[in-house]
Amino acid sequence: MSVSWSDLLRSRMEESYHMAEGLLPLVDDSSLGWKPSDGDNWMTVGQLLRHIADACGKSCRGFVSGDWGLPEGFAPEDLPAEEMIPPAEALPAVASVAEAAELLATDREIAFALLAQAQGRLDEPTRAPWDPREKPLGMRMLEMVEHLDTHKNQLFYYLKLQGKPVNTLHMYGMA
Repeated sequence: MSVSWSDLLRSRMEESYHMAEGLLPLVDDSSLGWKPSDGDNWMTVGQLLRHIADACGKSCRGFVSGDWGLPEGFAPEDLPAEEMIPPAEALPAVASVAEAAELLATDREIAFALLAQAQGRLDEPTRAPWDPREKPLGMRMLEMVEHLDTHKNQLFYYLKLQGKPVNTLHMYGMA
């Protein structure tokens, strides 16, 4: 049995968004300013929720359409490294869990629309602004799903560190 890029991406997107959406109700608005106390460069919960809501669809937009959300006349390669991957304190945050849920739903819609738009092109080579190596468009989109997964897992561990009663079933959207 052969699986196409399209089938793989659709399945992974459905799972990843479902899992992220399942964690949001476990977050309290009062904890949006919380971040781990040890170490440097940690996002607050509010910043992490915002990042989760931008992690997949909006990033896929850059690969599929070339629109990286930059001002007119700017290209990703024009950005200094600190703007390409800014420190946590420079990242935007959501004002509420409800806002995060709305943004994540929008990002989900964007991701699936871009997947439909990319049909027939998923084997085409493309580059990321942060990685000059060529990879198939389907692989780049899968990397953005993995980006969502990484930060969804980060949220899971933030919840654990806050003493929330979460377990592995929560991480995989089965609780």
